[in-house]
Amino acid sequence: MEDLNIITEDDRYVFGKGCHYEIYRKLGAHMMTLDGKKGVYFAVWAPHAEEVSAVGDFNEWDPESNKMHMLEESGIWEVFIPGAKKWDKYKFAIRTKKGELLYKADPYAFHAELRPGNASKVADVDHFKWSDDKWLKKQETEDRYQQPMAIYEMHPGSWRKDFDRGEDGFLDYKTIANELIPYLKEMGYTHVELIGVAEHPFDGSWGYQVTGYYAPTSRYGGPDEFMYFVNQMHKNNIGVILDWVPAHFPKDAHGLAEFDGECLYEYQDPRKGEHADWGTKVFDYERTEVSNFLIANALFWTEVYHVDALRVDAVASMLYLDYGRRDGDWVPNKYGDNKNLEAIEFLKHLNSIMSKRSRRAYLIAEESTAWPKVTGAVEDDGLGFAFKWNMGWMNDFLEYCKCDPLFRKGNHNKMTFSISYMSAENYILVISHDEVVHLKCSMVNKMPGYMVDKFANLRTAYTFMFGHPGKKLLFMGQEFAQLREWSEKRELDWFLLNEPLHKEVQDYVKKLLHLYRKYPVLYMNDRNYEGFEWINADDSARSIFSFIRKQPDTYKGALLFVCNFTPMSREDYCVGVPQKGFYKEILSSYTLTTEEDNMESAKEKNAALSLRRFKAVEGECDGLPYRLNIHLRPYESLIIAF
Repeated sequence: MEDLNIITEDDRYVFGKGCHYEIYRKLGAHMMTLDGKKGVYFAVWAPHAEEVSAVGDFNEWDPESNKMHMLEESGIWEVFIPGAKKWDKYKFAIRTKKGELLYKADPYAFHAELRPGNASKVADVDHFKWSDDKWLKKQETEDRYQQPMAIYEMHPGSWRKDFDRGEDGFLDYKTIANELIPYLKEMGYTHVELIGVAEHPFDGSWGYQVTGYYAPTSRYGGPDEFMYFVNQMHKNNIGVILDWVPAHFPKDAHGLAEFDGECLYEYQDPRKGEHADWGTKVFDYERTEVSNFLIANALFWTEVYHVDALRVDAVASMLYLDYGRRDGDWVPNKYGDNKNLEAIEFLKHLNSIMSKRSRRAYLIAEESTAWPKVTGAVEDDGLGFAFKWNMGWMNDFLEYCKCDPLFRKGNHNKMTFSISYMSAENYILVISHDEVVHLKCSMVNKMPGYMVDKFANLRTAYTFMFGHPGKKLLFMGQEFAQLREWSEKRELDWFLLNEPLHKEVQDYVKKLLHLYRKYPVLYMNDRNYEGFEWINADDSARSIFSFIRKQPDTYKGALLFVCNFTPMSREDYCVGVPQKGFYKEILSSYTLTTEEDNMESAKEKNAALSLRRFKAVEGECDGLPYRLNIHLRPYESLIIAF
């Protein structure tokens, strides 16, 4: 059989070098007309195979009907099948050197059959009519580090459900977009981050065990429907972030594992090629065609689907050869240490080419160790990520919040330590889905005390988070104090919003989000110590923190935060301030829920809730020349404008 000249010699050469950044336009399934016949061109990389066939709806799944032809020694097999058409289901039947016949889904498929069939489907990703040019152009010119970023992390399949649509209750991408956008805009979020979008067979993996890297999951619709989702978000000035999983992949028979009968996408040595604790395979980043598969995939999501950013999952597991492995179960690198040199180069290559192709799209690292320069420039031996999840802050913050107030004075440094390294990276403060599953409790149930105390504590915790330098991320349900842990099997407990305590938290988070976007001091200078100033970081005895967010060299537009993490009232709490004048309270976390039964009149209640003004009195406090005397109520956080 002669070559069809679809995948040229140049294509094969560049793919072999790991630099064919649009290889998805060659490999996979593509509708076209050849010699006047309409059909589908199939191509797959399977260098160890003895024989490969395309099987599917077009040939009754017969491995003998449409055998493929290998292009010289490239390991790429191809065939054109007249009459094959859009939405046809298909797989590749691969005869191994051992004589086994494997049925594999297409690694480059644009769409997939819903589990349990898991076949690939012929699809088109080139004819959607985009209308988000204004958003794209704006993102090309804006400095993302000087803009607000408040991320709503969500799992599309469990945000809301409608069981009239089917036994899983899944909403489609269009419905999700149409219902989600008004909510995000009302609350004040700037971005949505989706988990579980790339195709995956097992719902319980939440999308972190991917088999279809180029296919938005068919649980919620097809390619055009997902493009509609992104397009509508952009038209409403909401950025879209996807979770992306280049660290590992599952062993499902139809997936990438031992794709052509031998280790192909994974390292051959199981001491490098498997995560025993996760039951998954590890990509072989040294193999150029594998790194090309992943790099092209990242670019595919940002260029074809207009996604703004990818949050790279489990980066630490990629960087360290001994990650999750016992002594003797891992292989040192050529220098004898535990750094995965190929993974490091892969990440640098990925971030470098991403930034060169677009100023708009970027990558975020979920990296849980103290690896240096995660967001440093590749030219300066950094990894090149735009942002890093601040897992250190998150762990310390949650450990402190879980403490009984009596013991918080001994853990005071957990809330102050993160400021010492705030300039090390471009950080996002995260309270993600991982923190509200597997018996870790929901956010509100992490808090100590009676139920009203838990809610008051949570409001103060969120206030501290929004005052702390760094971009922000909350997982869905945390904004209204979901009581139960999150489960992908059910929708959020929206009925809780009929309860005053939950509605108060939602309203308060809304106020925090809108304040965050309104005041530039809260999102500019996140890495600049001139943008943050402790007033009192040492009041451990009373578990109170006070600090200022400001612009360098001026207090104009500055905000003062005072956070009381105990149920004790401080009648005349002294807070030092740098200049005289009047200071205006613009937000308090205090509500009447805990005390209104003791108040005799509506006038008394209104007075308790009214925003206050404080006059700075001359006299040293906290090392500053003026002081505010504040009645600080139990578990109250204040944001005060200069």
